[in-house]
Amino acid sequence: MRALITGASSGIGRDMAILLSEMGYELILVARTKERLESLSQELKTKTEIHVLDLSIAESCYALHKTVSEKGQPVDLLVNNAGFGTYGPFVSKNLDTELNLIDLNVRAVHILTKLFLLDFTARDQGTILNVSSIAAFLPGPLMSSYYASKAYVQRLSEAISEELRRQKSKVRICTLCPGPVRTGFNKRAGVRFLVDGMESRAVAAYALRKTLRGKLVIIPGWPVRLLRLSARLAGTRLMLRAVYMMQFLRRP
Repeated sequence: MRALITGASSGIGRDMAILLSEMGYELILVARTKERLESLSQELKTKTEIHVLDLSIAESCYALHKTVSEKGQPVDLLVNNAGFGTYGPFVSKNLDTELNLIDLNVRAVHILTKLFLLDFTARDQGTILNVSSIAAFLPGPLMSSYYASKAYVQRLSEAISEELRRQKSKVRICTLCPGPVRTGFNKRAGVRFLVDGMESRAVAAYALRKTLRGKLVIIPGWPVRLLRLSARLAGTRLMLRAVYMMQFLRRP
């Protein structure tokens, strides 16, 4: 079994690599930081190859798929984990940064999902785990670009899942929708959450258990599941105000 993980150098991606290696998976790890990937590969128990790529560049996504495909060893599990967020009013955020966020959080996920899904459906085998967020189900004032990007990932994955079901395909696509997690995400986004969040390894372990069972929407932790339910019951205006205040109280 082989798994490809993007954003594998830290956080959830790193912990998934460790856990999958312990389960016997050979690994293809992708991130921008060579030193971190090399350090991680030395900790793993199974065969590992690393690719130092910036997946916000579309050509890197195509090149990754081509390189992996040409080796003739199929990938069984694709984890689209790479992504980042930004904090602040929409009008004050740097446009180039936001476009880079869209390229990584949306475009890269779309390209890799498409390319590997074509491979998976051709042999009627394989699983894709797209790392989304509880943000996918909420409006996101003060983190509007990030929330919108995760809504795209969520709805795309859900739609693909139904298409696969109707085709009676054995291929599965899943989404991981955590709340705050103790990773480097907060530092890059320039925000501190009001709560510490879940441990990254616990989130990774829960996500992999549910993914291997084919669960479509994976939400770790009952407080986050309760938040999703509340979002369904509350009106849009109420949720906009509530999320704004939640975001506002976070300390950059």
